[in-house]
Amino acid sequence: MVMGIVINLDKAKAIGHDMRRAARAEEFKPLDVKATIPSEAAAAEAARQLVREKYADIQAKIDAAATPEEIKEAVCR
Repeated sequence: MVMGIVINLDKAKAIGHDMRRAARAEEFKPLDVKATIPSEAAAAEAARQLVREKYADIQAKIDAAATPEEIKEAVCR
């Protein structure tokens, strides 16, 4: 009898969200520094908003995923 691998979708989504959070934090690091420089603060905040929107989209795709492949596609794009 051949048994396939069973993937717990909820746990896979949690891992996907952890990966999303880590990638988002890396993108925020240089912008966090620029946000403290008065002459660069406005541009840094605009860039930070773009990052927020990007990762909100990824979060929604992970939440809506019905398969592990969809989670991987959302995280690894």
